Amino acid sequence: MPRSKIDTSDKDKKRVSHSIDDHMFGDFYPHEHGADADHDHDDIDPGPLEDNPIWQRDNVSLQSVGIDIGSAGTQIIFSSIHLQRRSDTHATRYVIVDRHTAYQSPVAFTPYAEDGKIDSAALGAIVDEAYAQARISPSDIDTGVVILTGEALRRENAEAIATLIAETGGEFVTATAGHHMEAMLAAYGSGAAKLSQAEGLRLLNVDIGGGTTKLSFIDRGHIRWTAALDIGGRLIVAADGRVRRLDPAGAYHARCAGFDLARDGVLPDGALEKIASIMADTLVDAICTPSRSTTLQELYLTGIPDDLLALDGIMFSGGVGEYVYRREARDFGDLGIHLGAAIRAHADAGRYGAPLLPAGACIRATALGASEYSVQLSGQTSTITNPGKLLPRRNMQVVKPDLDLAVSLDRDEISGAIQSQFRAFDLDPQKDEVALAFEWRGSPDYQRIRALGDGIVTALSSYVATGAPLYIMIDGDVAQTLGAILRDECGLSNEILVIDGITLRNFDFIDLGKIRLPSFTVPVTIKSLLFKDDPQAPRAAERLHAPHSLA
Repeated sequence: MPRSKIDTSDKDKKRVSHSIDDHMFGDFYPHEHGADADHDHDDIDPGPLEDNPIWQRDNVSLQSVGIDIGSAGTQIIFSSIHLQRRSDTHATRYVIVDRHTAYQSPVAFTPYAEDGKIDSAALGAIVDEAYAQARISPSDIDTGVVILTGEALRRENAEAIATLIAETGGEFVTATAGHHMEAMLAAYGSGAAKLSQAEGLRLLNVDIGGGTTKLSFIDRGHIRWTAALDIGGRLIVAADGRVRRLDPAGAYHARCAGFDLARDGVLPDGALEKIASIMADTLVDAICTPSRSTTLQELYLTGIPDDLLALDGIMFSGGVGEYVYRREARDFGDLGIHLGAAIRAHADAGRYGAPLLPAGACIRATALGASEYSVQLSGQTSTITNPGKLLPRRNMQVVKPDLDLAVSLDRDEISGAIQSQFRAFDLDPQKDEVALAFEWRGSPDYQRIRALGDGIVTALSSYVATGAPLYIMIDGDVAQTLGAILRDECGLSNEILVIDGITLRNFDFIDLGKIRLPSFTVPVTIKSLLFKDDPQAPRAAERLHAPHSLA
């Protein structure tokens, strides 16, 4: 492909027009792009190290934002993330080696209108104020997530609000929601995942917000499962001796404690403390013996996890976590202060069967997780046939076949596993565009890579015949080889994107950004898109609306 002409007479050296191919020859000096550019550039600062092209390819800095709109509080955290390419046997990947918090906003109460919907104008003002105070423009943001959680997620206009905030927050800020996603982000943001990995521990992170409680079981740094249930600090809010907010789950817990509450009704003396005590007892059952408790069936918003054995520790985060660790003493007229005290009493008495471990962050855990751990960076050995057409992409559903590629498999076995996974997600392999994800283990053996290529083409033959593009994610350094085999040996003429260094799971949704230079990497933002209680959705086990028995 001929290189485009370059005008270097102007001291700014602005390129007339160019594409990604022009940079294969090392042209990284400052220049401008048109609106249809097919790639982005890493910030290139002059200096003895940062100006070194080798260092620039192995080190990438991203400006990230995490916007957490929860049941009770809304907060925004801006972070600068340094990712570095690391090698592990036959695989390399970019890992986060440093994160600097550029600005974290005060925690504001999530605004609701009289009709119960989220107050979009008031919420927008909170977000705008955070950007202004941080002196950061949306154009400065490389990646980020707006996450709606708990009761905020249940509001009628939740999806529209999240999408609007994401669109105004930066080009690659994405909207996400869901109990599993929040549980995972909280486990990262609280420090539980890091501690579990560093010390080789089996930990449970319990994130208690205003409307829901999220559980994350972490085994030596790997999050094995997540769950959520209807326990929160602001399910009931009182002022002047009357009930001002009463969510269905709050009314349920009140009845369990012997109180029949009504909105704007009188709140009996000591009611909040007693209700919180009952909730804390329920949480003990939810953590220690979930499968044996019939009362938990209606409280869990996800599938009920198995009983936990041999935990090395338990960690709390979320707004109520501040009370558990006695970092907060203010009473906001809700259940939070009472619930935190009751949970701490249970922990001190050893009722969780594991020691209480200190948390790195509580109320800010989800926002920290959203700003840091929702993004991955692809490796450099990718196959991207036409960056301008293939990137960027939004809201791609991940399909990860159940395959062990560490052993030799033939084409038919791989094809059958791919088609089986499409059926499991009620997807049509003839027309549905997805991000096909694989785990690669072992050496880059040609026979195994060729079998994978043949299996993909066989499974998606009808889709390939339409000429649609193919997106493949793999966590080993074989993307370039797989791409070449698909094109040159399997005869695939479709546009192809095959990137490596990415670890994905079923139920993930991803956004793909433009190629970044000079690292030649692709930012991948991982999220969930659970906004509606859709029985056909992959995460059907998650419920957005309170069960009828709680109402």
